[in-house]
Amino acid sequence: METATAWHRVLNDPQLRALPYKVETNEHGQIVLSPHTPQHGLRQSRISDLLRDHAPQGGARAVEFAVDTAKGVKVPAVIWIAEDRLARIPDDAEASPVVPDLVVEVLSESNTESEIAEKRRLYLDEGAQEVWTCGPDGRMTFYDEEGERKASALVPSFPNTLN
Repeated sequence: METATAWHRVLNDPQLRALPYKVETNEHGQIVLSPHTPQHGLRQSRISDLLRDHAPQGGARAVEFAVDTAKGVKVPAVIWIAEDRLARIPDDAEASPVVPDLVVEVLSESNTESEIAEKRRLYLDEGAQEVWTCGPDGRMTFYDEEGERKASALVPSFPNTLN
């Protein structure tokens, strides 16, 4: 099944919309559900607030931003996207065909390193400039095409740990 068709079904299924889970699809058109704790939501909000204060002007931030990728629709916890990329997203898009400049995944104890490494590679291969992770302890890790960085090049003043 085409991933766009699977995502369209997800968006239009009232039972799935009512679930308290993050919903994504994979490259096989299968629905993937991820439950979240309150701490996940709090970290997500904190990251969004810090991006408001530290990210460059001329862009937008969002939470739970659906992105159409070669391996299904992924829904990063937080994103920042420059205005030029934002302008390329059709108003009627069910999932963004444009990968944001910055993608942040808030991790839980159930995430595996291989799962996150695959998502990180996917986002970077499809055009993200940076991918960040926020660990269950609030520690931020920054990545670009070269690998792990000590700090973000896009948002250099972003803290290494959420308080």
